[in-house]
Amino acid sequence: MISSPLLRTTVTAFARPLLKPRAITLALISAFACSAASSQTATSTDNGGDLAPVIVIGSRFPNSPDLAPVGAIVITAADIHNAGIDNVNEAIRKLGGVYGRQNSYGTQDFDLDMNGFGADSFNNLVILVDGVRLSESEQAVATLSSIPVDSVARIEIMHGGSSVLYGDGATGGVIEIITKQTGPTPLTGSITAELGQFNDHVGRAYLSKGGDGFNLSLNVSDQKSDNYRQNNAVTQKNLGAAVTWYSDAGRVGLRVDIARQDSGLPGALSLAQFQQDPRQTNDPYDNGSIATDRYTAFGEYNLGAWQLAAELSTRERTADSNGYTPYTYVINLSGRQTEFTPRVRNIIDVGGMHNELVIGLDIMNWDRQADESYMGSIDSLDYATQKSRAIYFRDEMKIDRMRFAIGARHEVFDKTSSDPIPGSTDNYDVVQGVNAWEVQGSYAFAPVFNVFANVGQSYRVANVDDNAYTTVPNTALLPQLSHDLEIGATLGDANHQLIGRFFRHDITNEIYYNPLANDGYGANANLDPTKRQGVALDAKYRLSRDFRLTAQAQHVEALFTAGVNDGNELVLVPKNTVTAHVNWVPGNGQNAYIGGQWVDTQRYGGDFSNTCSGLIPSHATMDARYSQTIGAWEWAVAGSNLTNKHYFSTAYGCMSAIYPDDGRQMKMTVRYSF
Repeated sequence: MISSPLLRTTVTAFARPLLKPRAITLALISAFACSAASSQTATSTDNGGDLAPVIVIGSRFPNSPDLAPVGAIVITAADIHNAGIDNVNEAIRKLGGVYGRQNSYGTQDFDLDMNGFGADSFNNLVILVDGVRLSESEQAVATLSSIPVDSVARIEIMHGGSSVLYGDGATGGVIEIITKQTGPTPLTGSITAELGQFNDHVGRAYLSKGGDGFNLSLNVSDQKSDNYRQNNAVTQKNLGAAVTWYSDAGRVGLRVDIARQDSGLPGALSLAQFQQDPRQTNDPYDNGSIATDRYTAFGEYNLGAWQLAAELSTRERTADSNGYTPYTYVINLSGRQTEFTPRVRNIIDVGGMHNELVIGLDIMNWDRQADESYMGSIDSLDYATQKSRAIYFRDEMKIDRMRFAIGARHEVFDKTSSDPIPGSTDNYDVVQGVNAWEVQGSYAFAPVFNVFANVGQSYRVANVDDNAYTTVPNTALLPQLSHDLEIGATLGDANHQLIGRFFRHDITNEIYYNPLANDGYGANANLDPTKRQGVALDAKYRLSRDFRLTAQAQHVEALFTAGVNDGNELVLVPKNTVTAHVNWVPGNGQNAYIGGQWVDTQRYGGDFSNTCSGLIPSHATMDARYSQTIGAWEWAVAGSNLTNKHYFSTAYGCMSAIYPDDGRQMKMTVRYSF
């Protein structure tokens, strides 16, 4: 079988290259053009074009900033623009301090790691766009590169277990991207062109139009780059459109997102090959593609103290991969996911007490057909399905300076997999039920000083790729459960703020690839008990009128706590990471940014016994950008990894199976806004 976890992870990251907008997309574009022709002048609201300054991550409903989750990190559109960042993933890493591991397929979709979950980090956090889950049900990272950075109003990052509201995989945390919703405005937008090293060229356009009771937006992008490594050229095409109708009673809308990607797959290197030339490849012809179509209908309605909200989303995804060295393989995967998320909220304000009760359902149906061949022979025709049904509640009370919340969730997963090929190891039919709960509290000793504590249980269930090759053939893995604790404090205001927190996850049946299982051939497995424990600091400091400093630091211990590896460190988790950047914004059209990151040593992948004679070396990188705005035009020059550091953060074997990170890259950008 070629359904190994590592190969599946690589394969599901690619797609078909042709862009085929559906009828609904054409209708939205047509409506956009018609409205632009009858543009009316009006004044937009503040907060990056938002209708109101709302926070949605805490209760899955819009909320005022004073009811935002304590300790949450918010990145605004202004923060992103001032730092000269041109993609959402980079904003999360550089401005939010979330550690990222570069992928092997040439895009900006780094594997994001919250609280030290290593190679399986993307399965232990949930990413949403306007309340709709972007995290995949397969062994694949969320394609944040399909979200145009110009459409982002803000990004909200909440660390720690959050399965009560967000379900499967929300152990490390939740990241929510909230797009701009404008009031009555004339046609506005931007057009961006970028040229850089390695034959990098990008074109992006974002348009928005707000009328009396409606908002329309459209974005398109086309990116091509040969990238740093040989056979790692990538082509990406994205198209997004949305229309929203709103009133005092609520809002309804439609959203379409279409993404296409073609990539060369350079593969892994040995340590000797990396030291000789990190740009080389052993797989000069391997390639993959991915096509994703996502359609979402959403709505909110206010009934006095009651509010109703729901999203109905369907996602169609096709992934293809072709390998030629050293063995020939062809993998074609096609699947569909449909999600329905109705919920209701009740708000009571009595005698200085504010109480918010949220009750909701999460319903998801997913299926995927695989067609895989190896050395010319059919290897798999697996058809897998997953149905999940969840009910949850969360109640939060605020009295004067104190906030207190409790919540619980029950979810049932019905999973099937059937492969008619003889010798298949992923035939199963299983029903698994899991529970999550949380208790949270905070107290504001002063307007600028708040302490908080969260305790609860979160979970993750094995996806179809986890269950494709397990330690016991034709047997699905058990759900992963984590008992979560977070204690912290916030100090300061918007100009000078420090957030400190201690976190701990005690995990049973952690789902992870174990290279020592199956007599040393490796398999996905439920590990012996493990833990993640550490401290993190997030700081914002306005040095002067023109200079602003942002910095994040994290120390984490990732250990086995029982079994044959008791006390050993888990792999691909750096003990320490530090990120910092300084912005210069003098207000005269100039803007400058300089930032850096230091990442500590980490265990090589697969070194559960901690016997490998080496560690993945620590590394430090530095980025910078300078821009000048004159009227509607902005000109910028930027560089990443300015010292041209040769390093890697992903290696799946002891001093082997290395995926090098990018060297230095310079680029120039021109942007026209109107």
